[in-house]
Amino acid sequence: METYTTDDALTMMGFGRFQALVLVYAGIGWVAESMELMLLSFLGPFIREEWNLSPENESMISSVVFAGMLLGACSWGFVSDKYGRRTGLLFSTIFTSGMGFLSALSPNYLCLVALRFLVGVGVGGSHVFTSWFLEFVPARNRGTCMIVLSLFWTLGTILEASLAWVVLPVLNWRWLLAFTALPCFLLLPFFGLTPESPRYLCVQNRMSDATAVLERMASSNQSILPPGVLTYHRETKVDHNSLASESECLLPVKEKDCTVDDAMSSESGSLAALRTLLSRNLLRSTLLLWFVFYANSFAYYGIVLLTSELSDANKSCATGVIFGLHQKKDTNIYKDTFITSLAEIPGLILSAILVDWFGRKASMWSMMFACCAFLGPLVLHENELLTTILLFGARACAMGSFTILCLYAPEVYPSYVRSTGAGIATAIGRVGGVVCPLVAVAMLRSCHQMEAIVVFEVVLCLAAVGCIFFPVETKGRGMD
Repeated sequence: METYTTDDALTMMGFGRFQALVLVYAGIGWVAESMELMLLSFLGPFIREEWNLSPENESMISSVVFAGMLLGACSWGFVSDKYGRRTGLLFSTIFTSGMGFLSALSPNYLCLVALRFLVGVGVGGSHVFTSWFLEFVPARNRGTCMIVLSLFWTLGTILEASLAWVVLPVLNWRWLLAFTALPCFLLLPFFGLTPESPRYLCVQNRMSDATAVLERMASSNQSILPPGVLTYHRETKVDHNSLASESECLLPVKEKDCTVDDAMSSESGSLAALRTLLSRNLLRSTLLLWFVFYANSFAYYGIVLLTSELSDANKSCATGVIFGLHQKKDTNIYKDTFITSLAEIPGLILSAILVDWFGRKASMWSMMFACCAFLGPLVLHENELLTTILLFGARACAMGSFTILCLYAPEVYPSYVRSTGAGIATAIGRVGGVVCPLVAVAMLRSCHQMEAIVVFEVVLCLAAVGCIFFPVETKGRGMD
């Protein structure tokens, strides 16, 4: 009997109206995450004034969000691999929107910290939007589609910077928290229209359900499915005694014969997934992904914080004036943040050009080295214009490399551990988000600008080298 795989069906149908609708839904999820994170650039100083907080307590407001995201990234990844992508999307969205609105009503500092931690747990599931969306996209379109998806992230940062520019000078910070939670809430009424991933359904041996999703996709795209019956050949489960190379293990299923055992079903799902990720054949990719995610998150969120901190550092360290809220309310802070947020657009355009031309690996390491070059002159105090220009370039490169990394991670792993693998890697990246305020905020407030920039340079250079040593190039490769 003639058969076809999900990749065959997606290749025949191409990218059409169905994927465009999935893209918009996933994109709004990314808008919600980027707004919640961009919020951290503005929130601390206003809360510090209202509740008379120390600098350490102020930085804690940012760190707990990333700590929550670390927990959420692991948890939602496992949920989506175990119970379905839609389940992970639904509950992470409810969690994020609910905790976001409640945090606007916080009566005191401790309550706010606890609720922002829970917001972070919800936002940690945003990587599920990526895996879910990419599982509907043909291999030849994944690079371009990931760049387009990342435009929603950039839209979120620009919206949040604009919102802060309008709201904070005239309204309480609580209004900013409430408005920031709105995009995530808007996802809920349309959840019933979202389809389950056909790849996940195939992994669960629900072939009739997967076929129904593909038929719905073909109808929406005004296309047809390949002749025959849908089938799914899972990749070989990793044998710890196997001598196969990692690149062979990661080949698309159509290029090699595969057999499956029932290890995943006979032991704890989370433990089995972790054993797979750390097995001999995937260990190198997994460890390098963890470090590069950490370094890229550390650099990206650090640059976001540097935008609002360097101006004050240049003024206060030169004059001896204590950091104060009146500086933060300077219109230039909102203007500089807005301008550097726009840097993500040329960063995405550049990554779109590079990702399918040079491949995933070369694009990532080249943009990380370029980010180092832009940050280098900031070891010295520069004037405001030059500082903004350098941060503009650094953020463009950081956004470009981060986007390609978010594309590369789901491509490396097979479907049955894809969300878990990408989720754990994203969680490790959140550790970089927890640590970066200690460098971008605490060190600058202690007038150690040179030391802070050197730390960012070293981390980025090591990450670029790590990208060079990734064992496989996933450009044009099918997804299991």
